[in-house]
Amino acid sequence: MKAITISRQLGSLGDEVAQAIASRLNYRVVSREIINQAALRSGAPEMALVTIDELDLLGIQPTVKARRAYQATVETVMKELADEGDVVIVGRAGQVILREHPNVFHVKVIAPSALRAERIARLHNLSLEAAKAQIEASDRNRKNYLKRYYRARWDDPELYDIIINTDRLDPEQAACLICQALTHCDQRAPYARYEQLPK
Repeated sequence: MKAITISRQLGSLGDEVAQAIASRLNYRVVSREIINQAALRSGAPEMALVTIDELDLLGIQPTVKARRAYQATVETVMKELADEGDVVIVGRAGQVILREHPNVFHVKVIAPSALRAERIARLHNLSLEAAKAQIEASDRNRKNYLKRYYRARWDDPELYDIIINTDRLDPEQAACLICQALTHCDQRAPYARYEQLPK
């Protein structure tokens, strides 16, 4: 595979899994870079702040024109990265934008909401209730992002080649499983699509 996309829930250790995969494969990780490149190239720098502000704390409201220009540029930047290869792309709807792109493997990293809240509370020294509120807001915003721009469901399993639950796996163990799956995908023959099968 030339590229891997990582979709993750807040507190699922998705960023750490992405880093672990990149270390194993000698790939680079791209996440905020996509936002910044797209915002600058589209002439809508405020979109970088909006997309980073998952909890909507800043209250920035870009114009529809700015949003569309930014989104088109995100897609261009992401496709360029996938063409270059040796990259792990984190977030920004890569699983949808690159769905039909050859040699891209799509991963979703999840964990139980209670565990995610515990992780966020420890990481940011928050109360459990505050962490739960952050988890809920993040999930809602990620879900709405895919729905608004791509009419896709964030929880649609068909968008992903593999879904990893980090409830009982650390990032290195999760990365190991993903890399094993990648090896098998690279070695197998293309499958016959259902429409090609005899009736």
